[in-house]
Amino acid sequence: MKNLENKVAFVTGGSKGIGYGVAAALSQMGVRVGITSRHRDEAEKAAKEITQNGKGEVIGIEADVRKFESQQAAIKQLVDKWGQLDIVVANAGVGHFGSIEELTPEQWQQTIDTNLTGVFYSLKASIPDLKKSKGYIFTISSLAGTNFFAGGTAYNASKFGVTGFTQAAMLDLRDHDIKVTTIMPGSVATHFNDHTPGDEDAWKIQSEDIGELVVDLLKMNQRALPSKIEIRPTKPPKK
Repeated sequence: MKNLENKVAFVTGGSKGIGYGVAAALSQMGVRVGITSRHRDEAEKAAKEITQNGKGEVIGIEADVRKFESQQAAIKQLVDKWGQLDIVVANAGVGHFGSIEELTPEQWQQTIDTNLTGVFYSLKASIPDLKKSKGYIFTISSLAGTNFFAGGTAYNASKFGVTGFTQAAMLDLRDHDIKVTTIMPGSVATHFNDHTPGDEDAWKIQSEDIGELVVDLLKMNQRALPSKIEIRPTKPPKK
């Protein structure tokens, strides 16, 4: 994808954070992007902002990654509008943290349903159209998908799952000329887990950094496939 202009991308959880940064970077390259959120007003507001500052049109779609039919409908909306699907970024995620003694069954289920099953639904729904375009899939895992920590039972389980799932899907899909990469960020300055980014987050990876990485990977020669990429802040503060 040396020339990204007029390609079509689907970004889940694109109204803020990493999804917003990726959608903005793609739009700057002339990609037409559909971003999803469970809240239509948030998706449409973000889409308007990105379109004003980019080159490719961006639309907001109300969708829930925890429902397969919702992902199918969102992708159908994009294909009906623009006639194709070239790029999928499975980004939507939540985080519940705490000791296994404190974690509730509801928090566990929401984390797994969104972070892991939601990625499966997003990819499953997109494969028929990506086979036609010989497209590219990105999943957003985390360094928590390889490094476990106390209080991370649900989150670690979901992200370890995303990492393993994506690598297996990569092997399944490369024979169809679909490239699959999982990106595993460390600390990112986002609104994740109700955090409000501020000056104290300047040392962290910024959402636009992930967007730049996605663009670079899309432009890489078709023969090369970076299937799993860890990205971390260059210089975190000393503890």
